[in-house]
Amino acid sequence: MAGEISHKGKIISVTRECTQVEIISESACASCHASSLCGMSEAKKKIVEVATKEGFVTGQDVTVVMKESMGQKAVMIAYIGPLVVFVAVLMTLLGLGVNELASGLAGIGAGALYYLIVWLMRDKLAKGYRFEIK
Repeated sequence: MAGEISHKGKIISVTRECTQVEIISESACASCHASSLCGMSEAKKKIVEVATKEGFVTGQDVTVVMKESMGQKAVMIAYIGPLVVFVAVLMTLLGLGVNELASGLAGIGAGALYYLIVWLMRDKLAKGYRFEIK
């Protein structure tokens, strides 16, 4: 369906509150017929927690779906946000006449602070991401 990101997975546990689904995230070349020869393919297992619905059992193959806009939001938080912070700090300090090394280090420090704030807010941010089983 348009506007959704989906991954195939397998249910590994079901409780009253949450169902844990193991998905395998593959790189683009993981599906290539020559991937075993070149060693460039990569697949990672990830566990996603989904609100429990009736009728699902451990071991069942399912599809986990989330809205595409949630993926875009994640990209903004993980990549665009820290880049903007880094460049803003760097350009501001360079404009104020601070040397390049100090400006660069301050930009990196600001990026690290950004990620620390995101990490501290991880529970609040996680509530904004809803997965569904189809």
